[in-house]
Amino acid sequence: MTDAAGPLALVGGDELNPGNEEQDRVLIEAAGNGPAYVLATAAGRQHPEMAVQHAVRWFSALGLDIEELPATKRSHATSEKNASRARDGRFFYLVGGDPGLVPKTLAGSPLWEAIVEAWRGGAALAGSSAGAMALGEWTLIHGRMPGDDQRQYRAALGLLPGVAVLPHYDTFGHRWVQSAQAGAPRRDVVLLGVDERSAAVWHNGAWTGRGPGGVTVFNGRDQGRFDSGDRIVGLPEPLVHA
Repeated sequence: MTDAAGPLALVGGDELNPGNEEQDRVLIEAAGNGPAYVLATAAGRQHPEMAVQHAVRWFSALGLDIEELPATKRSHATSEKNASRARDGRFFYLVGGDPGLVPKTLAGSPLWEAIVEAWRGGAALAGSSAGAMALGEWTLIHGRMPGDDQRQYRAALGLLPGVAVLPHYDTFGHRWVQSAQAGAPRRDVVLLGVDERSAAVWHNGAWTGRGPGGVTVFNGRDQGRFDSGDRIVGLPEPLVHA
């Protein structure tokens, strides 16, 4: 069966800033002239309007006009109006923020189902930091208190089966590896560490590193580091088919 899904980008954080151009241009190319949306779900407790404004400015400078697709409340996610808009969308970007908010707000909702449907039909989909974490089978939340390196697994949106994403890997995400490995719910969990302003991008049937940093894959006892342009091995395919 032909893979008609659009590009999927897992960004390591510090999104919407210089250094992200490489992966963002891959997404923009797939968007074409269709509707383009930013979802500030993860920033729902942290001035989501500022995240939206930042996204609008950033992508406008790259030649893409985007607008907010409301998704900070469960009522937004269950709105048929919002779901209808998403079905016609060609670009979706989930910004960073609180790792637990995105699954809690979007999981099992008409809005999320419409976004996945659009992505499988060729639209671009990206998540950064908490937004990227939410696309895995699990997200990782604070074990005890904010700033704690201990992480606990929580069910996420599941677009990447068997995967938990560790964003900000080059700054602080690497400190989560030990607790993430120790607390893994299964022996075959794959941990994906993504540096800031960098991404693992699924496009044309393969994962590739993008951006100025790198991507680190922990798959069982194997560990691999991949830079921009490298084909990433050891990372499962996303669920490109229903």
